[in-house]
Amino acid sequence: MKFTDTHTHLYAEEFETDLLKLIDVANTAGVERFFMPNIDSTSIEGMLKVEKTFPGKCFPMMGLHPCSVKENWKEEIKIVEDWLSKRKFAAVGEMGIDLYWDKTFIEEQKIVFRRQVELANQYKLPIVIHTRDSFEVAYELLKETRKEEPCGIFHCFTGNVEQAKKIIDMGFYIGIGGVVTFKNSGLDKTIAEIELKNIVLETDAPYLAPVPFRGKRNEPIYLVKVAEKIAEIKKCTVEEIASATTGNSKLVFKL
Repeated sequence: MKFTDTHTHLYAEEFETDLLKLIDVANTAGVERFFMPNIDSTSIEGMLKVEKTFPGKCFPMMGLHPCSVKENWKEEIKIVEDWLSKRKFAAVGEMGIDLYWDKTFIEEQKIVFRRQVELANQYKLPIVIHTRDSFEVAYELLKETRKEEPCGIFHCFTGNVEQAKKIIDMGFYIGIGGVVTFKNSGLDKTIAEIELKNIVLETDAPYLAPVPFRGKRNEPIYLVKVAEKIAEIKKCTVEEIASATTGNSKLVFKL
């Protein structure tokens, strides 16, 4: 039984003291591959260090998170462009639109979103999209600037069935994490209507730990809790979830 975590911030300071142990524990449970989204220029060094420490297990992406689109966004997106021209990355991400914290730079977020889709098309990479309080905005942007194959993942999906179908119809996968275990998330109803061929697993560690660890540091091993909840919803085995979602991750990232 093998699992793939398609979205985890293993370079975060929360893991500085015990990452080796956490990866070892996760490997023992079958969690064998980890895809790391970049945030901005400040996270690149740490991310590449983790990649070097765990070659063949931890794969970096390159992108600019929407919450990092500020006054210096032109400099930040230039750094993304430069890195993509220098070496191979698993995807362009974490990119997207975030209207939860601050709408000051919404127009700049849209410019950066479009540019990162263009870069992903240029380098034939998938994109990993963050959409907090912004699904429809991101969806409309994708209709304007179409993502060529391979498409990518809508990370930390928490939407309804209609939104899920829009994602699937555009060729994207749906990233499911700890929120699916939250009692009142409503995500269980959406998952019940989605085929396994459209789902990948993620932790978003150290954030959004699943029940019964909600509110604590999320860890790589907790990906199994996400798989167990989906298996409960889909009335199938955890092994089936592992097989389907890991297979999907290989298709996304062209492993």
